[in-house]
Amino acid sequence: MANANARLIREIRHKRVRKKIAGTALRPRLCVFRSLNHFYAQIIDDSTGRTLVSAGTLDAEVKGETKQMSKTKKAELVGSLLARRALDKKVSSVVFDRGGYKYHGRIKVFAEATRQAGLLF
Repeated sequence: MANANARLIREIRHKRVRKKIAGTALRPRLCVFRSLNHFYAQIIDDSTGRTLVSAGTLDAEVKGETKQMSKTKKAELVGSLLARRALDKKVSSVVFDRGGYKYHGRIKVFAEATRQAGLLF
C-alpha cells in the first residue's frame, strides 16, 4: 500500500504544479518521467500539443552506454542528450515540469545536466 500512496501523492503534486505551468511556442515545457530503472524527458509545446524533442534511457543512441550505469548517471546522460537535441531544434529556453517529483536525486541531476549543456530554465 505504501507504493499506491506514494503514487497518489505524486499525482496530486503533479496536478498542482501543472495548474501553474504551460508550455508555449517561445518557452515549451520540459516534462520528465522516471520509472524504476529508466528516465524519460520530452519538450512539449502545449499550445499546439506537439512534442518537439524527446530523450530517454531506451534511445538507441544511449542504450548501450547505460547498461552498467547508476540511475543518477543515466538521468545525467539523458539530460545532456535532450539539451543537445533541443539546441539543434533551436529550442534554447524551457519551463521545467518536474512531473510531481521532488527536486532532488535524479531530477536535480537531470536539471543540472541540461543547464550545463546550454538549455535555459
